[in-house]
Amino acid sequence: MKNGLIMEGGAMRGLFTAGVLDIMMENNIVPDGCVGVSAGAAFGCNIKSHQIGRVIRYNLRFAKDWRFASVWSWLTTGDLYGGEFDYQVLPKKLDYWDVETFAKNPMEFYVVATNAKNGKALYHKCSDGGQSDLLWIQGSASMPIASKPVQVDGFTLLDGGISDSIPLTFFNGIGYEHNLVILTQPRTYTKKQYSEKQLKFLQRALRKTPAIYDMLAKRYQAYNEELEEVFRQEQAGKILVIRPRDDLKIGSISHDVDEKKRVYEAGREAGMDYLDAMKRFYGAEECETSTK
Repeated sequence: MKNGLIMEGGAMRGLFTAGVLDIMMENNIVPDGCVGVSAGAAFGCNIKSHQIGRVIRYNLRFAKDWRFASVWSWLTTGDLYGGEFDYQVLPKKLDYWDVETFAKNPMEFYVVATNAKNGKALYHKCSDGGQSDLLWIQGSASMPIASKPVQVDGFTLLDGGISDSIPLTFFNGIGYEHNLVILTQPRTYTKKQYSEKQLKFLQRALRKTPAIYDMLAKRYQAYNEELEEVFRQEQAGKILVIRPRDDLKIGSISHDVDEKKRVYEAGREAGMDYLDAMKRFYGAEECETSTK
């Protein structure tokens, strides 16, 4: 039975996941494979390249740089999170993503993206951290309206959270039946349905990608069903779940370094709280899980 790691998205809430991952790397807790969605992919890829602290480092360094994430970036490039800057310039020149280590590490790393043409989930296994993998990671984190669709390998991609926010069923299906799941919302969270006004706005804004609108309109149902499956497996002792104690209260973008540190440190604290549980969980097929 393979040990897996599943990382949901959540934009800047993903810094919570980064904090947990750094605790895992510092303590040599290594899954056989990982799957990341959106921020879970963009930040989570650093576990395969084994770069402790990289996510929080560049998030603090470029917190106030308009090229990294800003309304101005969206207005001038079409991407709230600068596509060219974040996925080409930053990892290749400014804060190097260690693709050599990534490629040599036998850990499998998958990303989830959404096919913009039909709204279906796509699952891509990253191999060497090359251009194709970077584009899949970018596509996984490309929020509709806030980002341009990403073209790669014959697909048009948008955010993976649209179609499969918590890919537990996918990972179970490819042999990962012993999974650590990192969520970025507290246990009490459920996704609310969009209001009629919000739906009308989305329908107009997404008129060129009607399948994406259809998925977003019913996303609350799909997400809440995924949460129910997570809780069912958690209660059965099949998975270990790490989640924030409370709402992280950080927006989709943040230029506040203190707020970014706060969310990251919340992840580190959760990682330390669950350190012994993670070691036991990855050390045996059956274990007792603790819930928070």
